[in-house]
Amino acid sequence: MNDQIKDTWYYIIVQNPGISNEQFVGYTDKETNATFIPAFKTKEIAQQCFLVMPKNIMDNKYEVQAIIKEDLINQAQKNNYDVFLMDDKGRILKKITGDLF
Repeated sequence: MNDQIKDTWYYIIVQNPGISNEQFVGYTDKETNATFIPAFKTKEIAQQCFLVMPKNIMDNKYEVQAIIKEDLINQAQKNNYDVFLMDDKGRILKKITGDLF
């Protein structure tokens, strides 16, 4: 069963990939103050949602990258972020946790 979490991949948006200030794109919900990293099931969904996401395209480069669930959860927790699975319109589908299900 533990292999299941290791075999789960998500797509995220990375700001300034390959540069010293590379970071995962995260947001703060204005109503709840919750901080989160948006994650997506496919690269295509991530690219579609990215079009409607707030971003600074003048000063930063962005790239969709695949990441294994375990690494995504670990990085998010280190920085006090939640991870939300989102659809192509930017709607939250569910919270992604370290649980198997």
